[in-house]
Amino acid sequence: MTLNLKTWNFLIWLLMSLHLFAQNTDTTVQLTSGPDESAGGAESYIITTALATYYLDKSGGGLSSMTDKDGVDWIGFHNKKGSGHKGEYRGFPNAIHKQDGDYFHAMNSGTEPSHAMVDIEQASHIRITFTSENKQWEGQWDFYPERCDFTMTKISKGYHYWVQYEGVPNGTMDTTDFWYASADTKKHPVEEPFLGDLPEPEWMAFGDKQATRILYLLHHENDEHPDNYVSRPDMTVLGFGRQDKDKFLDTVQTFSIGFIESTDYAVISETINKTLEK
Repeated sequence: MTLNLKTWNFLIWLLMSLHLFAQNTDTTVQLTSGPDESAGGAESYIITTALATYYLDKSGGGLSSMTDKDGVDWIGFHNKKGSGHKGEYRGFPNAIHKQDGDYFHAMNSGTEPSHAMVDIEQASHIRITFTSENKQWEGQWDFYPERCDFTMTKISKGYHYWVQYEGVPNGTMDTTDFWYASADTKKHPVEEPFLGDLPEPEWMAFGDKQATRILYLLHHENDEHPDNYVSRPDMTVLGFGRQDKDKFLDTVQTFSIGFIESTDYAVISETINKTLEK
């Protein structure tokens, strides 16, 4: 049987569609260990999904790298002392800073260590819990096929924290970057700040005009605390529960970080809303 050109083109399209469908419906989460070479070589839990690869510092308890399907790192941490915004300040959630310790940040010269335990290792769910060296803070990491959740499960009495994304959209902080947020449907240049409380559901997403995806941050619980975003020359500074240097969070809260394979506001908003339903 001889196939005409139209039929061949259809078969090629069908095979490509099936391949993309298989990629996008991969529901596995794999846990391994090794150094995060781009961050300075610290030992990390490496969690691999179809959408992202996460490098979780084994001692610091924070993400040092988060690479997309193309291998681009959207965090860009490096532990070199003095690198500042170009490396050592970057990460997620960077939650405990001079508040009864310095915890849940990839290990730099100021981070204090935490003890890690793998609580769940399943094909679709990895859970790793970190307890601070002073035993006053506890952070729980849950990795799923489509996202990562961080929950502050124990708070040192009388202290506060924030949860931050300090990183580099699509690998480099530059004028092609932008952000969306729950406050409106506009695409904002990355240099434009947001000062105030994000409306429910509290989220912000970062992208690059040259990328086909965005990285989003979601706060699962609504509150009236400030969620300020400001840019630095070499990184983003989004802080849930942050205003200037002040921290406002003091209860158990959950935050998600993940990639969405679209830069369309409606798709992003719908995907985030579905996340809250799970």
